[in-house]
Amino acid sequence: MTFTLNEIALLLIALLVGLVLGLVISGRGKYKRYWRDEQLAHRRAIEDRDTRLTAAQERIGELERQTGPIGPGTAEAVAGAVHGRDDLSRIHGITPQDEIALNEAGYHRYPQVAAISSEQEAELETRLGLRQGVIAREEWREQARLLDAHKDDEHARLYKHRATRV
Repeated sequence: MTFTLNEIALLLIALLVGLVLGLVISGRGKYKRYWRDEQLAHRRAIEDRDTRLTAAQERIGELERQTGPIGPGTAEAVAGAVHGRDDLSRIHGITPQDEIALNEAGYHRYPQVAAISSEQEAELETRLGLRQGVIAREEWREQARLLDAHKDDEHARLYKHRATRV
Protein backbone atom coordinates (compact mmCIF):
# COMPACT_ATOMS: atom_id res chain seq x y z
CA MET A 1 0.00 0.00 0.00
CA THR A 2 1.22 3.35 -0.88
CA PHE A 3 -0.10 6.57 0.56
CA THR A 4 -0.25 9.86 -1.21
CA LEU A 5 1.03 13.03 0.39
CA ASN A 6 -2.54 14.22 1.11
CA GLU A 7 -3.43 10.95 2.83
CA ILE A 8 -0.31 11.14 5.03
CA ALA A 9 -1.15 14.73 6.01
CA LEU A 10 -4.75 13.75 6.90
CA LEU A 11 -3.50 10.78 8.88
CA LEU A 12 -1.07 13.01 10.88
CA ILE A 13 -3.83 15.55 11.57
CA ALA A 14 -6.16 12.80 12.81
CA LEU A 15 -3.38 11.42 15.00
CA LEU A 16 -2.69 14.84 16.56
CA VAL A 17 -6.42 15.52 17.15
CA GLY A 18 -6.79 12.12 18.81
CA LEU A 19 -3.74 12.70 20.98
CA VAL A 20 -5.01 16.11 22.17
CA LEU A 21 -8.52 14.75 22.88
CA GLY A 22 -7.04 11.79 24.75
CA LEU A 23 -4.95 14.05 26.99
CA VAL A 24 -7.88 16.36 27.70
CA ILE A 25 -10.28 13.55 28.54
CA SER A 26 -7.84 11.51 30.63
CA GLY A 27 -6.88 14.35 33.01
CA ARG A 28 -10.33 15.82 33.41
CA GLY A 29 -11.48 13.67 36.32
CA LYS A 30 -8.16 13.86 38.13
CA TYR A 31 -8.15 17.65 38.25
CA LYS A 32 -11.77 17.76 39.40
CA ARG A 33 -10.81 15.47 42.28
CA TYR A 34 -7.87 17.72 43.16
CA TRP A 35 -10.19 20.75 43.14
CA ARG A 36 -12.77 19.04 45.37
CA ASP A 37 -10.06 17.89 47.81
CA GLU A 38 -8.65 21.40 48.01
CA GLN A 39 -12.10 22.90 48.61
CA LEU A 40 -12.78 20.36 51.36
CA ALA A 41 -9.44 21.07 53.06
CA HIS A 42 -10.16 24.80 52.88
CA ARG A 43 -13.61 24.38 54.49
CA ARG A 44 -12.11 22.23 57.27
CA ALA A 45 -9.42 24.84 57.96
CA ILE A 46 -12.06 27.58 58.26
CA GLU A 47 -14.15 25.42 60.60
CA ASP A 48 -11.09 24.68 62.76
CA ARG A 49 -10.21 28.38 62.90
CA ASP A 50 -13.76 29.30 63.89
CA THR A 51 -13.79 26.61 66.59
CA ARG A 52 -10.49 27.85 68.05
CA LEU A 53 -11.70 31.46 67.92
CA THR A 54 -14.93 30.60 69.73
CA ALA A 55 -13.01 28.66 72.40
CA ALA A 56 -10.59 31.58 72.87
CA GLN A 57 -13.46 34.06 73.24
CA GLU A 58 -15.13 31.83 75.82
CA ARG A 59 -11.84 31.58 77.74
CA ILE A 60 -11.41 35.37 77.68
CA GLY A 61 -14.95 35.79 79.02
CA GLU A 62 -14.25 33.26 81.77
CA LEU A 63 -11.03 35.04 82.79
CA GLU A 64 -12.77 38.41 82.81
CA ARG A 65 -15.45 37.03 85.16
CA GLN A 66 -12.77 35.58 87.47
CA THR A 67 -10.62 38.70 87.83
CA GLY A 68 -11.55 41.31 90.36
CA PRO A 69 -11.90 45.00 89.64
CA ILE A 70 -8.84 47.22 89.49
CA GLY A 71 -8.66 49.24 92.67
CA PRO A 72 -6.30 51.21 94.87
CA GLY A 73 -2.86 49.68 95.20
CA THR A 74 -2.98 47.97 91.82
CA ALA A 75 -0.42 50.34 90.29
CA GLU A 76 1.95 49.70 93.20
CA ALA A 77 1.56 45.94 92.83
CA VAL A 78 2.16 46.07 89.09
CA ALA A 79 5.17 48.37 89.48
CA GLY A 80 6.66 46.06 92.09
CA ALA A 81 6.08 43.04 89.87
CA VAL A 82 7.97 44.50 86.91
CA HIS A 83 11.58 43.37 87.08
CA GLY A 84 14.14 46.14 87.30
CA ARG A 85 11.79 49.00 88.18
CA ASP A 86 11.00 50.77 91.39
CA ASP A 87 7.63 52.30 92.19
CA LEU A 88 8.57 55.93 91.58
CA SER A 89 5.05 57.07 92.47
CA ARG A 90 5.98 56.46 96.14
CA ILE A 91 8.01 59.65 95.92
CA HIS A 92 5.65 62.42 97.04
CA GLY A 93 5.07 64.74 94.12
CA ILE A 94 5.22 62.00 91.45
CA THR A 95 1.82 60.96 90.14
CA PRO A 96 1.26 57.67 88.29
CA GLN A 97 1.22 59.67 85.03
CA ASP A 98 4.52 61.30 86.01
CA GLU A 99 5.97 57.85 86.71
CA ILE A 100 5.05 56.73 83.20
CA ALA A 101 6.71 59.83 81.75
CA LEU A 102 9.80 59.24 83.91
CA ASN A 103 9.97 55.62 82.71
CA GLU A 104 9.71 56.81 79.11
CA ALA A 105 12.57 59.24 79.80
CA GLY A 106 14.70 56.33 81.08
CA TYR A 107 14.25 56.70 84.85
CA HIS A 108 13.21 53.35 86.37
CA ARG A 109 15.08 53.08 89.69
CA TYR A 110 15.43 55.21 92.82
CA PRO A 111 19.22 55.67 92.37
CA GLN A 112 18.58 57.18 88.92
CA VAL A 113 16.20 59.75 90.43
CA ALA A 114 18.65 60.43 93.29
CA ALA A 115 21.39 61.19 90.74
CA ILE A 116 19.39 63.71 88.64
CA SER A 117 21.52 66.72 87.72
CA SER A 118 20.18 70.27 87.62
CA GLU A 119 20.06 70.15 83.79
CA GLN A 120 18.11 66.90 83.90
CA GLU A 121 15.87 68.40 86.60
CA ALA A 122 14.94 71.35 84.37
CA GLU A 123 14.33 69.01 81.42
CA LEU A 124 12.10 66.72 83.52
CA GLU A 125 10.10 69.65 84.92
CA THR A 126 9.41 70.78 81.36
CA ARG A 127 8.56 67.25 80.23
CA LEU A 128 6.20 66.68 83.18
CA GLY A 129 4.61 70.14 82.97
CA LEU A 130 5.84 71.17 86.43
CA ARG A 131 6.81 74.65 87.55
CA GLN A 132 10.51 75.37 87.71
CA GLY A 133 12.10 74.17 90.95
CA VAL A 134 9.34 71.73 91.97
CA ILE A 135 11.68 68.72 91.96
CA ALA A 136 14.07 70.48 94.35
CA ARG A 137 11.24 71.78 96.60
CA GLU A 138 9.62 68.33 96.74
CA GLU A 139 13.06 66.83 97.48
CA TRP A 140 12.72 64.01 94.95
CA ARG A 141 16.43 63.19 95.22
CA GLU A 142 16.34 62.87 99.00
CA GLN A 143 13.14 60.81 98.91
CA ALA A 144 14.66 58.50 96.31
CA ARG A 145 17.77 57.99 98.49
CA LEU A 146 15.62 57.08 101.50
CA LEU A 147 13.44 54.69 99.51
CA ASP A 148 16.49 53.10 97.88
CA ALA A 149 17.98 52.53 101.36
CA HIS A 150 14.67 50.90 102.40
CA LYS A 151 14.09 53.58 105.04
CA ASP A 152 10.34 53.55 104.46
CA ASP A 153 9.43 54.62 108.00
CA GLU A 154 11.72 57.65 107.86
CA HIS A 155 10.41 58.53 104.42
CA ALA A 156 6.80 58.33 105.64
CA ARG A 157 7.61 60.43 108.71
CA LEU A 158 9.38 63.16 106.75
CA TYR A 159 7.17 63.37 103.67
CA LYS A 160 3.65 62.23 104.59
CA HIS A 161 2.47 65.83 105.05
CA ARG A 162 3.56 66.87 101.54
CA ALA A 163 1.02 67.53 98.79
CA THR A 164 1.33 65.56 95.57
CA ARG A 165 2.04 68.67 93.45
CA VAL A 166 3.22 72.16 94.22
